[in-house]
Parts: sequence; C-alpha cells; structure tokens
Amino acid sequence: MLGGTMRGHGEGTIVKRADGRWEARISLDNGKRRSLYGRTRQEVKQKLIRALKEYEDGLPLPSQRQTVEQYLKSWLRDVAKQRVKLSTFQGYEQLLTRHAIPVIGKRPLAKLSPQDVQALYNATLSAGLKPQTVLNLHRTLNSALKQAVRWNLVARNVCELVDPPRVVREEVKPLDTKQASRFLLAAADDPLEALFVLALTTGMRQGELLALKWSDVDLEGGTLQVRRSVRRLKGHGFVEGEPKSKQSRRGLTLHPIAVAALARHRERQAFARRAAAADWEDRDLVFTNRVGGYIEVGNMRRRSYWPLLKRAGLARTVRFHDLRHTVASLMIEMDENLKVIQEQLGHADIATTANVYGHLSARKKREAALRLGELLAAGATSSGAV
Repeated sequence: MLGGTMRGHGEGTIVKRADGRWEARISLDNGKRRSLYGRTRQEVKQKLIRALKEYEDGLPLPSQRQTVEQYLKSWLRDVAKQRVKLSTFQGYEQLLTRHAIPVIGKRPLAKLSPQDVQALYNATLSAGLKPQTVLNLHRTLNSALKQAVRWNLVARNVCELVDPPRVVREEVKPLDTKQASRFLLAAADDPLEALFVLALTTGMRQGELLALKWSDVDLEGGTLQVRRSVRRLKGHGFVEGEPKSKQSRRGLTLHPIAVAALARHRERQAFARRAAAADWEDRDLVFTNRVGGYIEVGNMRRRSYWPLLKRAGLARTVRFHDLRHTVASLMIEMDENLKVIQEQLGHADIATTANVYGHLSARKKREAALRLGELLAAGATSSGAV
C-alpha cells in the first residue's frame, strides 16, 4: 500500500529519508525487502508502481547486492555494445575495466557515492592518467549510471554530483609554410609520397587516407570522396567504418600536385601488383602494404614518416595529425573563413573548428588590426606634415 505501513508481501510504502531523498520499500515473498529511491515523492511513487507491476508479472526486482563491477559489465554487454561503433565500445570497455572497476568495482551499486567517484578520478590522475582520459572515463561512467537510474537500480546518477577534471586544450602546433614546403620536397620519390601529399593538401584524417579506394578518386576531374575510415581493433583486425561524423563524408578538390602524386602512385602500385601476382589482395585500396592489404600504422611511421621528417629537418615530435592542423593553419593564413575550413576538414560543426583553431584566427585578426593601425598612423603623420 502506497504511503503507509507495509500490509503484506508484494506491497510497499514510501518514506522520506534524512538526506532529503524519498525511499519506496517493497516486502517480498521470501521475507526480503528492496528499496527504490527518488528526489520527490511523486518520482519514487511512479518507480514503486512500476516495480510492483513487474514483481506481480514475475520479473526480478533490482538487487541491492549487485556490485558496480557486475553492473558495468552487464551495461557494456547489453547496452553499449548494441548502440555504438565497435571502436567506441572498445574505448568504453578499456576505460571501465582498466580504471573504474579496479577502484570502485566491489562497491554495491546502490551505495555508490559521489565521494567514491571523486576518489576514482583522484586515483587515476595520481597514477599519471591525462585529464582528458579521466574526462572520457567520467563521460562513460556517467552514461552507464544514467541507464542504471532509468532501470531503477539506483536513486541518482552520482556522476552528476562530481566535477570532472578540467582539461586545458593544448594549442595545435602546425608546420609553417617553409616547413611544409621542406616536408613535401622530402616526400618526393618516397613509396608513400602520395599519402603525405594528400595529408598536407587535403587535411584528411589518417584513417580516412588509409581507407581511401581508387573508386573514390577522380584523377581527371581532380576530386575525391571521403566515404569511410579504417582502424585496427583488438581481436578484430582492420575494421572499416563510417567516417568520424556525418559531415566527415565529404567531397574534396585535389591540388594539381596531389593529382600528379596519385598518378605516379598508381603506376608504382601496378608494378607492385604484378610482382605480388597471386598473393595480391584486391581491395581497391589506394595505399597498401606490399601485397595490397591495409597499411600497418606503426610500420608506416617507422619506415616512411619518421625518416621523412629527418630528411626535412623536422623534429620527430611532429605527429601525422599535425599535417591536418597545418592545412587548417595555412587556410587561415590565406584568410579563408572558418565555415570553409570546417567543410574541408569534415568537422561535425563549426564550433569544433573554432575551438581548435580559433586562437590562430584570433592571431590573424590581431595582425590585421596592427597593420591597419600602422597604415592609419602613417596617413595621419603624412597629413600633419603637409
């Protein structure tokens, strides 16, 4: 009976707790009791009604003994794995099994507190995890606990009561014009010259480049289509999937030097195909290993990219992804607007572009303002002299 003393098995009552939350208590046939929690009496009343209906239908009620580890593993298996891309799922799984479960896994789910979660974040930061990684852990745990609230397993999502670590975005470090030119000169005649030329003229992501197929490329028209991305996933090998966002599926115009590099690359690949004969894997990939398969990123870095940086006189700390940043930086130098840069890079929205490259754009505006001031000052001085 709602709002009163328990009358019998399968009935419940609602009380207000000392901490301000409301609690619905259910008495079961086996003599045990279960509790449901909510912020208001009406909220917990609705939870109680649903729980009693499920109990009458023979469905199990939430267990107060379920641990955080048991719940997170079931959430990964039954919810996350069904809703997100495989690569995203593996990221969730790694964050929770490596970092969350060892620290809070033994806690009863229903008793998980904000202090427990705060202690988890502090422990992972102290262990050397980057703030961005801990923020990703927070977001994953938050999603899992939102589901627990919807399933009436917990009264509240304690992640909402904890502040995640503050992440200071590192400024991108693109190549300047001279460095970019040296990079392209050093890439000449490299077996993967076209890969590096495309990276530095289109801003395509590494996974987009390595998934590019000849059917995506129109050399005569000087264009290509970004339709997919590829990455190696643990236990699954190379997995092709959709690009990072809807906007990442995009058409790009090729610079003449990119067209020329791709034409040379196609001839080189035809020779490699003949040499491999029956061992060649016909995947239609533009960039392949020696038998037509996907390129191992680690091999590409060691055998081609790092030696190229050395030839160009650039530090090994220049990441492949910095070539993408360089494209955006050079477009800003050419006074291109952020909307065009967003479309070129395939960002989900212009806010992402502004967040990543806004400081470069702001610097460009300051330089323009200074030049304008110098021009006006020169004009005023000239007028005064006259």
